[in-house]
Amino acid sequence: MAALQAGPEAIISHDSALTLYDLSDLLPDQVHVTIPRTASRRRPGLGLHTNQLEPEEMTRYEGLPVTTVLRTLADVTSAGLADEQVQQAIREALRRGLVTRESLLRLAASRGGRLGRLIEETLHKGRN
Repeated sequence: MAALQAGPEAIISHDSALTLYDLSDLLPDQVHVTIPRTASRRRPGLGLHTNQLEPEEMTRYEGLPVTTVLRTLADVTSAGLADEQVQQAIREALRRGLVTRESLLRLAASRGGRLGRLIEETLHKGRN
């Protein structure tokens, strides 16, 4: 398992978390994990991201350590995932009850920028 290969503090994240949650039809070309900034960065075949995650940004899904859906949406947006793919993930997460409109609006307000715009656009389209 890639998260184990990256160390005990590794959390599945970014495109790989989207895939684990089945929120995107994209298949990442490598396994993406987030590790603490102090961890070693040499892991062949893994897409390593260094960041300090807050406890509320981590969960377990199907028994695996993974970033929450909200954190995953923030990560893939900042990593440059196409607008259409981010919006697809937002719609699917809402449809499946993995997030609420309120939690998305809080995320949009706290992060702003591109993520805020994509959340607002997706929620607005959902009302029409």
